[in-house]
Amino acid sequence: MKTTQRPGWTPSRLREHREAHGLTLEAAGERLRQAASGHGLAVPAANFQTIWSHEQGAVYPGPHYRRAYCLLYQATEPELGFRPPLPGESQKAEIMISDLPAPADPAADNAAAQVIEEAFTKVSVGDISSGSPQALLRNRVVDAWRRRHGGGSPKPILVLVGGYAGSGKTEFSRFLSDITGWAFLDKDSLTRCIVERLLISLGGDPHDRHTELYLKEVRPFEYRCLMETAWDNLKVGTSAILSAPFIAELKDEEWFARLENRCAAKGVDVAAIWVRCDPESMREYIEFRGAARDAWKLENWEQYVAGLDVETSPPTAHVTVDNRLGSAISLADQTREALKRILS
Repeated sequence: MKTTQRPGWTPSRLREHREAHGLTLEAAGERLRQAASGHGLAVPAANFQTIWSHEQGAVYPGPHYRRAYCLLYQATEPELGFRPPLPGESQKAEIMISDLPAPADPAADNAAAQVIEEAFTKVSVGDISSGSPQALLRNRVVDAWRRRHGGGSPKPILVLVGGYAGSGKTEFSRFLSDITGWAFLDKDSLTRCIVERLLISLGGDPHDRHTELYLKEVRPFEYRCLMETAWDNLKVGTSAILSAPFIAELKDEEWFARLENRCAAKGVDVAAIWVRCDPESMREYIEFRGAARDAWKLENWEQYVAGLDVETSPPTAHVTVDNRLGSAISLADQTREALKRILS
């Protein structure tokens, strides 16, 4: 892929960062693999030919490479020249590790809580005012961190993280779970095998996610399994983060009101997060994961995208996370690294 196909891409920035770190092409590849492996990402081949092609602009790095580069060089995508910054997005990583207390400092937990609070604020769309749903959920996330370190409220919370395919909702859910210790429940991981077998038994395509057969006969049970698993956790006081599209659910204010009422009756808080992303980035993520269930979307991309509303959040969403061009997930990676440096 040529540079002209990626507006704002400056491949030479990668070489500049590699040389500033004193790395050869081979050493950069090894460090890149280590960075990916250490953060649970798909480990890239990262041989010296690939690194060279990225630095020369012959091949635009895929999402797993870009995340690994950001972790390796402790920099953002705009800083590494992958793209221009979004409006209001800093080109510099504002989490300065050297300014935070040393791990043995008694204030380390407070410093970590501040990093988490700042990261949550940055990825959320719009201002977070005191007492708003965004501020309340942010406080719960920080509270969960403190609870894992000896304090915090025991009241459980149910968090729904929704978004279109490839929006980054699963990665953002993992990030929240890493910080809070809340149970992470992914719809596909829980139900995919059963869904595929049920579709086959009904005479359908196991990878169907768009026909009436799936939408009417299978999808309701898929989401019911997800919600029942969440209730099993909440009943024993374990907060849960659910990752699923939740497109129909979060658009249905009556459905969400019933959920809020059920949670209130059981002494459980509830919050909804919508992960917003641009179509080009979503397609890139979908192509990278290579899931059979996405085949129809990719084969009928224009038709599929025409049915998406990427500019508007569902009316029930308490927080909208801006993951256009992967910006929120990149910040999440840096926040994880910052917390490791503070507390390790």
